Amino acid sequence: MLTNGMNEEWMLRMERLFSRRRRQILDEHLYFRSAVLLPLVEYGGEPGVLFEVRARHLKRQPGEICFPGGRVDATDADDAAAAVRETCEELGLAQSQVQLIGPLDVLVGAFPLMITPFVGRIPFEAVAPNPDEVAEVFVVPLRRLYAMTPERYDVPVKAEPADDFPFHLIPGGRQYNWRTYVLPEYFYFYEGKVIWGLTARILHHFLELSRPAVDGSF
Repeated sequence: MLTNGMNEEWMLRMERLFSRRRRQILDEHLYFRSAVLLPLVEYGGEPGVLFEVRARHLKRQPGEICFPGGRVDATDADDAAAAVRETCEELGLAQSQVQLIGPLDVLVGAFPLMITPFVGRIPFEAVAPNPDEVAEVFVVPLRRLYAMTPERYDVPVKAEPADDFPFHLIPGGRQYNWRTYVLPEYFYFYEGKVIWGLTARILHHFLELSRPAVDGSF
C-alpha cells in the first residue's frame, strides 16, 4: 500500500502526464483516415453542390457517386490540406482555386474509417476531371437539394467474433448480448442518379446545418 508521501508523488506524476495532454482518438492508428470536400459551385446562375462519379475501372467502389477526397497522407499538414490536395488531383484544380469555408462533423464509419469533411467553394468552369479517378461530374442545385426528402433505411450493425474468440472468458459465453447499433442510410435521387452511403450522410448533415429559414433567408 502506498504511503501518504508516495501517494502525493504519484498524484503529481499523474498531473504532469494528463493536465496538459491534448485529447486524441483512441486506437486512431486502426482507422483509415480520409478527408473530403463538399464543393459548392455556381452553375446555371445559381448555387449548387458538385458530385463526382468514380471511374468505372477503379477496384474500390467503381461508378459510385462521391465527393472529392481521399486518404490523409503523412505529408499533409492536416486534414484540410488533404481534402484540398485530393480535390485538386481529382478535379484538375490549382490549390489557389479551392476556397475552404469550414469543417463539417467528423464521420466514423461502421468499419475502421474516419472521414473529416469540409465545405469549400470551387470554380466550376475550371474543373477538369482526372479520368484516372473520375468518370464524370454533375451539379445539383441547392434549391433542389433543400426541397428533397431523402429515403432513409436503418442498417443494424452487430459484432460477430471469430470462432477462435475466447468466449469462455466473458459472461454469457457464446450467448453474450453484443450491443447492436443502427446506422442511417439516406438515398437522394436526381435525374437518374442515386446519391447514397457515406456521401449521402455527409450531404444530409450539410443540408441540415445550412437549410434556409422558413422565409427563404439564409
